Amino acid sequence: MRHASRMVRVAGPIVSILLVACGCATRHESSLLLERQARGPMDEESGIAHQHHWMLDPATQTKTQDGLEVMATYASREYLNELFRNQRIFGSFAGLNPFFPEQVVFYVKVTNHNEHKVHIDPALFILLDDKGNQYPMISPDYTNALAERKATIMTLARGVLDDARPGYFGIGVPVGKILGKDQRRFALLKMAMMQPGDLYEGVVYDGLVTFWSPHEDAQHFRLLLPDMRTDYAPDGLARKSIDIAFEFQRTK
Repeated sequence: MRHASRMVRVAGPIVSILLVACGCATRHESSLLLERQARGPMDEESGIAHQHHWMLDPATQTKTQDGLEVMATYASREYLNELFRNQRIFGSFAGLNPFFPEQVVFYVKVTNHNEHKVHIDPALFILLDDKGNQYPMISPDYTNALAERKATIMTLARGVLDDARPGYFGIGVPVGKILGKDQRRFALLKMAMMQPGDLYEGVVYDGLVTFWSPHEDAQHFRLLLPDMRTDYAPDGLARKSIDIAFEFQRTK
């Protein structure tokens, strides 16, 4: 009996060690795998950020909420090529579409009919598809970095700006060349993409927002413009947040 009791005492720690080594008997996936599942099934990730010619309907939509009028237009490759050929807008930089076939782009125009200023942050914009995936906005810096990665010469470092102009919200926008490097793509992205800032009463502001191309089998898309803050209190805190969503359907 003493021998059997000793065996039980020894077996207890062994079972505990085995359970710890196996990750507790109830968990069969790593934290990394669980995180990936939260962002979208792994077997569908190969269909994301591919080159695809999307046709979405309705291509242009307008919604008004709390005095804020927002228009969203799906910017197809043809739309973008035509836009960036406009010399009146882009001057000597016109002619290059700075986006890639792996990206999907929307033109967004916001008109503030509200008596209060509205804070807009395009970095919060989200694109969702009916495959359970969501895509955050891609910044102009990221798109430019992708271009540099794709370029045949990747060793030139950024130098000094030849020219710079103030942005819509006071942000410096480079429109010249950086020493030793053609900076046209970066300049076009900075000029065309929406920047964060405050929009005051009666002001119209527009720009482009871009995302990775959704899953190739997706049929329905939702462009969500969340947390546009307004009605600020004296302490600087917004008392109201506006969320606007646009629904797009894929067409043949």
